[in-house]
Amino acid sequence: MSHLGQLPPAVGAPLPGPRAEGLVETLAKTECPAFTTRRARRSEQAGAPHDPIVWAEAQGANVVDADGNRFVDLTAGFGVAAIGHGHPRVVAAIEAQARRLLHALGDLHPSDVKIELLARLSALSPWDGGRVVLALGGADAVEAALKTAVLATGRPGVVAFEGGYHGLSHGPLAACGYSEAFRAPFRAQLNPHVTFAPFPRDGSLTEALSAVERAWPDEAPGAVLIEPLLGRGGVVLPPKGFLKGVGEIARRAGALLIVDEIFTGFGRTGARFRSVADGADPDLICVGKALGGGLPVSALLGRPEVMAAWGDPDGAALHTGTFFGNPVTSAAALAALDVLEDEGLAERALRVGTPFLTRLAELAPRHASIVDVRGVGLLAGIELESGELTLRIVRRLLERGYLTLPAGQNAEVLQVVPPLTIDPALLEAFVVALDEVLAAEGAR
Repeated sequence: MSHLGQLPPAVGAPLPGPRAEGLVETLAKTECPAFTTRRARRSEQAGAPHDPIVWAEAQGANVVDADGNRFVDLTAGFGVAAIGHGHPRVVAAIEAQARRLLHALGDLHPSDVKIELLARLSALSPWDGGRVVLALGGADAVEAALKTAVLATGRPGVVAFEGGYHGLSHGPLAACGYSEAFRAPFRAQLNPHVTFAPFPRDGSLTEALSAVERAWPDEAPGAVLIEPLLGRGGVVLPPKGFLKGVGEIARRAGALLIVDEIFTGFGRTGARFRSVADGADPDLICVGKALGGGLPVSALLGRPEVMAAWGDPDGAALHTGTFFGNPVTSAAALAALDVLEDEGLAERALRVGTPFLTRLAELAPRHASIVDVRGVGLLAGIELESGELTLRIVRRLLERGYLTLPAGQNAEVLQVVPPLTIDPALLEAFVVALDEVLAAEGAR
């Protein structure tokens, strides 16, 4: 279906279709039950089914399911498909690399393409001579950052933020302020030296920074871990200068500033790194999602003098992984970075996203259920009056052919994260569909 990419939705009823329904039954019998249970809970909360569609194909901003229904993807696959699904330059790079070299010997005998990616990321970092740790998922990059902080400062403590999300492997999980339910079953295994500070949702910069200082632990931490804005936590933007101020607090205390740019990095908000654009001076930056162009690639970028702490005099490889810096994923990442730069997608995020946010804001006076509309670049959050309503809206939009996600600690925010390549006409059609769905819910 080479014509896919920027087409409007085309969905038959009901969802999931017959082929997908059979696949979902297989899913329920074979997948970890945590996910099946979550879908059942969401169905109960929303009073509407939340069985998934089953993806079969994707190109650009379009997704086709197992029954041939066509959707407009306003999730970008959790932000991964920033350059669109299946970008031809990424696909070509993957094919060429797969024919040449599928796997190398990690950090012992690395591939040429891995070294090329390391050099590229070092050059893109905000420091001269930035050092890089390659990984797979975003949580891997955060793990590496937390380890770096301990090595560099000798202190295990971390200041993280309420509502923050950094992944669910053990290191990041301890600092995940998004949900206590994520941490509770594993508490005995998690770092006990984590303090949560409030992430500002409104108010002045002075008050926001004062709240961080009031939450500061008595025992000096080694790191502050923060997102430039809350992504999964509800598209919450702090006051301008907040990250810079948090970094200054950290520096005075001898702690490192770790910025999690996995969701925001590489153009989503109109800048390569949202934190740097906000005036912050991070010590460590975690990136991922958009970096791989669709394949699992993440990285920790670090200030060279901080990363020097990894130079163990015994020569021990303290942090490595079999597939870190895999040749194929490295080739995909290099191609994705080329596309982001050559197509000017950070600038496009602002050029297309700003009027889109204006159109969404115009819906607020028409619907009492809209509490707030916020965002930056091609990242939008529409806060609704309840999580139950948001879950219903997500389902109604899916039935119309639009893939969206709930966000916020109570699922109260409708999150819109389209590919940065999306046709503005598709965004306008979505605004019309959202207007109609909200009106229908209001008339219930």
